[in-house]
Amino acid sequence: MPIATTEAHAAAPVAAPRRVLATVGAYVALTKPRIIELLLVTTIPTMVLAADGWPSLGLLAGTLIGGSLSAGGAQVFNSYLDRDIDAVMKRTRRRPLVTGAVSERGALVFAWALSILSTLWFWFVVGSPLAAVLSVLAILGYVVGYTMILKRRTAQNIVWGGIAGCMPVLIGWAAVTNELAWTPFLLFLIIFFWTPPHYWPLSMKFRGDYEQARVPMLPVVAPVRKVAVEMLGYAAAMVTVSLALAWVAGMTWVYVGVAAAAGAWFLAGCVRMYRRSRAGESKLHEMRLFRDSITYLSIVFAAVMVDPFLTDVLSVR
Repeated sequence: MPIATTEAHAAAPVAAPRRVLATVGAYVALTKPRIIELLLVTTIPTMVLAADGWPSLGLLAGTLIGGSLSAGGAQVFNSYLDRDIDAVMKRTRRRPLVTGAVSERGALVFAWALSILSTLWFWFVVGSPLAAVLSVLAILGYVVGYTMILKRRTAQNIVWGGIAGCMPVLIGWAAVTNELAWTPFLLFLIIFFWTPPHYWPLSMKFRGDYEQARVPMLPVVAPVRKVAVEMLGYAAAMVTVSLALAWVAGMTWVYVGVAAAAGAWFLAGCVRMYRRSRAGESKLHEMRLFRDSITYLSIVFAAVMVDPFLTDVLSVR
């Protein structure tokens, strides 16, 4: 008996840190870090373009921290409100609120804390009331506009609900300049038109999940061919805006070449999906297009970030 008691006392200090780490990991998972990473990919290049070079390290770090807090708060609210859907879908059944790793009350308190902290952070630490207001609008757009109103009611949910995901470029620009201009709105539109051809392939892959959860994503309620046509239209608009950005922002022919090549490559992928859907093929390779959409956005915004450091001799103006 004394030996067993000693072993139990020895195991307790080891188990406690593991429980703490598991709890912290569950709360972090609620923020959906991979989505936040994608949002930050667009924020940094926008800030570089706004500053016409590297902004101060403090401003860059402060904005990224504020953006992560804001996006994290919105995602936790989304996880809380969609916990019934997550419990039904195979893809999301292991999320913390479904498994009980995080309590409903704990998630709600965490969501409010992140959202309030992000607003105060942008206002007082970053020093941009405009960025703070835009951050609040992004949270409201995602939580109220998309999650509470659009997601369960319309097949266009991801189109208009995706506006919230476009806000980081406006926030990043405002953090640097304390104002808005046509350039960040064109960056906003690139992401706006990118969202449907990015998300609908994922919805195609998990069509059964969305159908079972009664979420009317377009691939659930419309023929595949119609979805492919709409994706092609949004992709074409996205590429057009990405090229128009060069003349509005006074960028270089290097950016134009990269944006045109990346756009042609992604459009070709959309065309191939349309042809497969028209031919009635069962394998549409939708996840390949989903991954390609992320690659496309990364390439275009990488070109945006590099452009301010190129010589003005190459400018389109």
